[in-house]
Amino acid sequence: MKNFYKRSMLIIMFLLAMALLVMLAMGQAKAATPSTPTLLYQQEISGTVTTLGGEPLLGVTVRVATKNYGTTTNLEGNYSIRANPGDMLVFSFIGFKTQEIRVSNQSMLNISLEEDVDALEEVTINAGYYNTTRRESTGNISRVTAEEIENQPVVSPIQALQGRMAGVEVTPGGNLPGQAATIRIRGRNSLRDEGNFPLYIIDGVPINSTPIESFSNLGNVGIDPLNTLNLSNIESIEVLKDADATAIYGSRGANGVVLITTKKGRQGKTEIQARIYKGISTVPNRLELLKTEDYLQIRRRALENDGVEADEANAYDLVVWDQNRYTDWQEEFFGGSSQVTDINLNASGGNENTTYSLSGSYHKQGTIFLGDFDYNKVAAGLQLNHTSNNKKLNFNLSVNYGVDSNNLVGYLDLSSFAFYLPPNAPSLFNDDQSINWNDWAEVGLDNPLAGFYNSSKTQSNNLISNLVITYQLLKGLEFKTNFGYTYFNSNEIVKRPRRSYNPATWDRIQHRSNHLITDRKSWITEPQLIYSSKIGKGTIDGLVGVTIQESTQNGLSLYGEGYVSESLIGSLSAAENIDSQTNQQSEYKYAALFARLGFNWDKKYYINLTGRRDGSSRFGPGNRFANFGAVGGAWIFSEETFIRDHVSFLSFGKLRGSYGTTGSDQIANYGFLDAYEPTLGAGGLYPTLLANPDYSWEVNKKIEAAVELGFIEDRINIGLSWYRNRSSNQLVGYPLPEITGFTNVQANLPATVQNTGWEIELSTFNFQSPKFSWQTSLNLSFPKNELVRYPNLEQSSYANIYRVGHPLNIALLYNYEGLDPETGFYSVEDVNGDGNLNFEDRTIIRNSGREFFGGLNNNLNYKNFSLQFLWEIVKQNGRLALFNAGELRNQRTDVIRALDENSGYQQISASSQAIIAYDNVLNSTFSRTDASFIRLKTISLAYSLPNTFLNSLGLNSGKLFLNGQNLFTITPYEGIDPEAPNLGTSFPSLKTISFGIQLNF
Repeated sequence: MKNFYKRSMLIIMFLLAMALLVMLAMGQAKAATPSTPTLLYQQEISGTVTTLGGEPLLGVTVRVATKNYGTTTNLEGNYSIRANPGDMLVFSFIGFKTQEIRVSNQSMLNISLEEDVDALEEVTINAGYYNTTRRESTGNISRVTAEEIENQPVVSPIQALQGRMAGVEVTPGGNLPGQAATIRIRGRNSLRDEGNFPLYIIDGVPINSTPIESFSNLGNVGIDPLNTLNLSNIESIEVLKDADATAIYGSRGANGVVLITTKKGRQGKTEIQARIYKGISTVPNRLELLKTEDYLQIRRRALENDGVEADEANAYDLVVWDQNRYTDWQEEFFGGSSQVTDINLNASGGNENTTYSLSGSYHKQGTIFLGDFDYNKVAAGLQLNHTSNNKKLNFNLSVNYGVDSNNLVGYLDLSSFAFYLPPNAPSLFNDDQSINWNDWAEVGLDNPLAGFYNSSKTQSNNLISNLVITYQLLKGLEFKTNFGYTYFNSNEIVKRPRRSYNPATWDRIQHRSNHLITDRKSWITEPQLIYSSKIGKGTIDGLVGVTIQESTQNGLSLYGEGYVSESLIGSLSAAENIDSQTNQQSEYKYAALFARLGFNWDKKYYINLTGRRDGSSRFGPGNRFANFGAVGGAWIFSEETFIRDHVSFLSFGKLRGSYGTTGSDQIANYGFLDAYEPTLGAGGLYPTLLANPDYSWEVNKKIEAAVELGFIEDRINIGLSWYRNRSSNQLVGYPLPEITGFTNVQANLPATVQNTGWEIELSTFNFQSPKFSWQTSLNLSFPKNELVRYPNLEQSSYANIYRVGHPLNIALLYNYEGLDPETGFYSVEDVNGDGNLNFEDRTIIRNSGREFFGGLNNNLNYKNFSLQFLWEIVKQNGRLALFNAGELRNQRTDVIRALDENSGYQQISASSQAIIAYDNVLNSTFSRTDASFIRLKTISLAYSLPNTFLNSLGLNSGKLFLNGQNLFTITPYEGIDPEAPNLGTSFPSLKTISFGIQLNF
């Protein structure tokens, strides 16, 4: 931990030094000017900038035309600037028409800016290789802004997208900080889980989106590669979904593209922003489990029904353990609170030629589990932009660096026991806080905390850098190139001391450690020519470019045992035995030629053509290259005279559509070659991979049609999209018979996966006045996933997983027939009548995915107060467990009804026959239930500090804020969290409340 903080401070100090040098250089350049602002501008002018309704505007740029000098308005719309009579003052603000006013001899100048509807539509959207606007876009691009991101106390920016975008489904990977969330953009396209990751691009640089492998409790889903980013430094996140938006990325955009843009410097004096918050996280819900009295009553009835007498072997909970003891095991295991602290500093400023932004942050988060575990992150970012005096040459440097350290228990699930332990089970600890082994060993059990003193530490370093150089060759013609470099290193050690385990077994246990080192390096260069020109009423713009990328990945896994003492665990030189479990090195090379041609006529008719030829080293020589492309078009019919003159309530109307192909090469490297690994200690080689040089790219064909409408001067906006994506030529591991010596070989299967759906987006300005405003936005997605084709599925290894004509995410279930009248136990249908229950009898197919999902967001502002809250909406099915009354483990309180013969639950019993019946019914229609929910996902209340108070402190602006996450859920689901509706005992989301302050200097 000492090295972690030392390295973190060095990073921040280094970037601060760079920013200081930039500011000094700018200051020197400014000093070299023939005259200074103080001498040049003799007259001070002040005033207030408001809307036509009288509402003050914060952040309006006020500058002297043709002079390198300006300021911005504060919270109350006030400004002050020095100027000479005859100078032109320019007032500009996004969403309002720019005003120019000539200075006379006045000292006070108040103005009102007129709202510009067209300007509101011209918010720039990052489309990857080019920028567009929502009005002119021919593709489907969703956007989340900085304010929506930073209001959420999460670690990864992907988690901040939940409920905010149509067609974008985000599910948390778990409740531990650092676990990778799963993001699916318009469904699952590949039969392979690893073939469904989208493309992540940060400031123009692609990064590997595959989660990092881990031996710790993060290992079930892996570590998110975006964890080390500073959320407060993100300007926006755009998600590209349809063919028109993604085809320019070719094979990399098959599953959608996530573009993350960090904040840039702004022209003006240096501004420093400090943002600090602290919070607390807890489990939002608990299962209602049996307390001791009811539990023991049911257990006694079970033995009575079974005709068995209680003894120490079959009923130690009744014979040995204290009958009056009660422990709330949920409180014991995960009843703690996770403390959250986040500190962020940002400095930005610049002049007409050079702007900069420098950020640094620290994030610390604990866990809700028993024990002392935490997550720490330090991140720093630098954006430097310089333009030459003649405006022809531009440099933009982007650097993001983060270090995080995740300290968790290793090899121990601290939640599962909380639901199953009998309520009168003995204490986990002795009075001296040592682990209680004896009371558990008395009945032949191990203490559930076996492994508690294991520890894991995962430290990651992540560098993402990019330099973009742009030069104007001719009017309308630019040369642009970017050089990107990324480096990710993860170093994990899991320590497993003997004292974590029962002393009775120490003669067979040694001090052990596991080590996992992962390195990912990548560089990319993309030279481009960009052209733009006007032709009559039309505008043509295009680009052509080349991508050259190379990535390497190294993975080393080591195991050490036989350490002399616990203090030496982890120092491999002190281990008696060292075993190299895996040592993998791989290289990936990618090259592409891409082009785009866009044309619009009279700002009414738009067409966009994109194409890309990709080459990947993951395929054999004969299949290395493939072509992808798309066409998109849009018609803004509201600009037609016959619409504009006769449909007054329609302020905006656009039809758009697209069709194209993307591909996928998301497979392991070298799959087309025979592969060998050295035998341990024998000096030989053995084959590990069978060659197949004939497989080729997966192909994803996408089609979309959409309409966008605005009513009553765009106070109501509606978007409706329909899409169909078909992914064919599926790349999977084709199963082989055991006689070959291999389990599978990489191949293309003639399977086709289809995703179709509707997406609805609605935004309304419900009320707007100088003191109060209210805006609402709604998004809903109705996805449908289907395995359209899979020849000979019944003979494949996927026969018990998929069904043609149904989604990939299905549950194959038994048909529940009710209680057996002879035994009183659960009964499911034996379809083929062979007396055995297996997958041939699971004839009921249920969709385990979401039928629809979305979010309802509201923004309200009243004077200095603002309130934002988001409801997440999900329609789905789930599964329940813990309803087997009589078994020697706790159950939900609902099973108390089993004391009544007409309860619907099986006879109270602890027999093996009852347990088998229960295991079968868990995989039947009986256990399926509605797991839909409406959740208050985020809520944020902010208060902007009064201007008089800020002026007294020398501050430009400031606010206090109170944020909440996952505070309230409405659901019929009886499990602990409908977001993980598997067995009702998972809780990926925590309830968090945080309070903070933001100050601008």
